[in-house]
Amino acid sequence: MLAVTVIAGILFVWSLLALRLSRWSITAPIAMMAAGIALTAGSDPPLRFELETTAFEHAVEVILALLLFVDAIEVPGRIMGREKNIVLRLLGGGLPLTLCAAFLSGLLLFPGQSGWLLAVLATVVVPLDLAPTASVVRDRRIPARLREVLNVEGGLNDGIVSPVFLLCVAAAVESHDVRSDYGEALLTAVDAAGWALATGLFVGWTAGWLLRTSWSRGWTQTHAMRLGVLAVPLVAYTFSSAVGGNGFVAAFIAGVVFGPAVQELPASAVELTDDLVTLLSLALWFVFGQIVNNAFWPGFQTTVVLYALLAVTLVRMVPVLLVLMGAGMSRTDKLFLGWMGPRGVTSVVFGSLAVIELPDASADFVSRVMVVTVMLSIVLHGLSAEPIARYYARRTGKPRPAAPAAGAGP
Repeated sequence: MLAVTVIAGILFVWSLLALRLSRWSITAPIAMMAAGIALTAGSDPPLRFELETTAFEHAVEVILALLLFVDAIEVPGRIMGREKNIVLRLLGGGLPLTLCAAFLSGLLLFPGQSGWLLAVLATVVVPLDLAPTASVVRDRRIPARLREVLNVEGGLNDGIVSPVFLLCVAAAVESHDVRSDYGEALLTAVDAAGWALATGLFVGWTAGWLLRTSWSRGWTQTHAMRLGVLAVPLVAYTFSSAVGGNGFVAAFIAGVVFGPAVQELPASAVELTDDLVTLLSLALWFVFGQIVNNAFWPGFQTTVVLYALLAVTLVRMVPVLLVLMGAGMSRTDKLFLGWMGPRGVTSVVFGSLAVIELPDASADFVSRVMVVTVMLSIVLHGLSAEPIARYYARRTGKPRPAAPAAGAGP
């Protein structure tokens, strides 16, 4: 209860000063993380969380399922948007190349680690999360075209990486057990993906049709519709898990199939699910503060810092620049998309799940790399957001939007 009180109090204080804090790139995730670091540090901290329990694992899984569903809802519209060519280049070419670059960097810097563990590491450090630098996609000084592309990519790449991550974790776990049938583990993962696809399609289409029909015939109310939408990813995740499928993939597929139905529902239908994802993610950022303490106090290798630095810079920038060749974009715009790839809650979720599943030595290794990567991303991308916006303002002549007057509406 003390943890809930502290988290709620920090969130309330941040909400009072959100605009002023944003000018220093202090977003809600950063505020939560800082508070978590302060309140879980030391040998006898005020707060302490058990991070290797079944309850924590299930909580993280639910957060990821909801996050994937919310991101996937807008897939059809986003893919077919004005910048679909750039989006498809980034997701279809840039993302696989980025995963390969992260894997090869691991091979170079950590030659003693197994290939599957380095594959897990690549899937942990690659997914984007714009929450720590949310001001970037809202800053009108940055061209709308770039903000749209970055927002779309950030919303979709975690759903694409998710099944790859789970497959790599399963393989990494089996590779540590010589008694296990490695081929059988891979077949099990493929079978789980098949069940996930089937259950995701069924739940997403059925729920979309039922909610759309109920709303069009006047059988329900707006507040009930919001609860109905929230139930969809939970049903998809739990149903798929019950029949042996991959719950995360099912939640993402359900969101993709459910997306078109949202256009015929009330505008606020997804707000409750979206807000709940935001709230749970912020709570996870607070817990991440303890993960930071656990990873930093024992110390870490220089190669971990170097890998993390590569992960948030060249590992993304080089593939992005390659796939955008001939895309009709200026060099500055390409560099912006290559540089602005912040890591956040998706990396924390993937890293936490990997820590729970992997043996202790491998788990500690993944945890430390994940922590350093996210921390470096917060510093580098957060501090660079305002200078980049000022640069584009000088190019386009757009001033920083003025703060709304006291009492003014949004």
